[in-house]
Amino acid sequence: MKKTFLFVLATLVLGSIVITGCKKDKDQDENPTGNIIPSTFKVDIPDAISHPFSGAKSVNYKGVMTDTIPGDVIYEHLANFIYIGEEAAQIIQDIMTFIAVYNINHPIDFTYTGEEDGRDKHMVVIENSSYDGINYEYQMTVTDADYEGNADGGKAVQVFWNTSPVKGVAIIKPANFDVNSFAALTETMYRVDYSEAGELDYEKYMVVYIANLPLENPLTNPYSMQNLKMFAGKDGDVIDVWGNSDHPNAKFYNDDVGFDWAFVASGIKTENIGVAEVGIPRRTLDSSDRTALLVTNSIKNVLSAQIYEVWPTIDSASVEAYLHNTDAPGYFNSGGFVQGGASPGTQYDNIDSRLPGLSPYNPFSISNLSIEFK
Repeated sequence: MKKTFLFVLATLVLGSIVITGCKKDKDQDENPTGNIIPSTFKVDIPDAISHPFSGAKSVNYKGVMTDTIPGDVIYEHLANFIYIGEEAAQIIQDIMTFIAVYNINHPIDFTYTGEEDGRDKHMVVIENSSYDGINYEYQMTVTDADYEGNADGGKAVQVFWNTSPVKGVAIIKPANFDVNSFAALTETMYRVDYSEAGELDYEKYMVVYIANLPLENPLTNPYSMQNLKMFAGKDGDVIDVWGNSDHPNAKFYNDDVGFDWAFVASGIKTENIGVAEVGIPRRTLDSSDRTALLVTNSIKNVLSAQIYEVWPTIDSASVEAYLHNTDAPGYFNSGGFVQGGASPGTQYDNIDSRLPGLSPYNPFSISNLSIEFK
């Protein structure tokens, strides 16, 4: 899943467009009123809690070296899922930055050729639009010209935004952005909501949605992700993150299949440290209660219950050693996951204290997540 999705992201970043038929007048070419395209449309998350999965590490527990620690695996998977969400937001940022070079300063309608698939793409920018009941100054829509008669209108990119303060929504359907490379991703879409309006007690924030990623073979990767919803907000040097990722094929020790990574995290970008609390409820759990998600369904509770169900006579000391790093919360630094449970030092105190005020979303709603263009 990660390779497929990151390939999508990388291709979108590297893809460039060549204008073939631009309906611009002389005044627009001279850019008399400045660019209306936002220069920023994402929140940067500390690398400590947003990085590709690197696997479990050996740790020393009471003098015994243990190679396979579920806490390592589950916390490191979390950092990978956050990373995938952040990369989706980065694509939005890159597309906005790319479009900004055309100095768009008022409504426009033009066609360009997509360099990756060689097909005509149609871009329209209009004033005064709305999405999800919110009014915006501008709307930009990019479609695959030959697919405009399809049920989805051939829509590839749609952005709604205000310029001051910057606030908006961006939606992408990769299969219409590059028809050749992403033909298999016919249902995959993602969306970013972004605000610099000082709402929700954050200087700026983003909410990332990913829906209908194709699942990998569960025999090779049972933890591939289908959907995700993730919030990231900036408050000074601190970045708070919370959300859920949906994994229909995930399983651990018994026959239960289908789990949700429910998480809250906080990090300091300048120090590249982070702390996270993770629950692994069933993806069908219909609850937004923080205790149900992160305490009742904590990593340690879920895994230990399954272990004792499958091996009822197992030695409890062995289970405790095996699940050592499943204790909450999990701590991260520039090298990734450090340990679970006890804090590594006072530098984590500020972000440690923020976790109780953060809560994930409802797993059932994330398992049924959908994204739609206007």
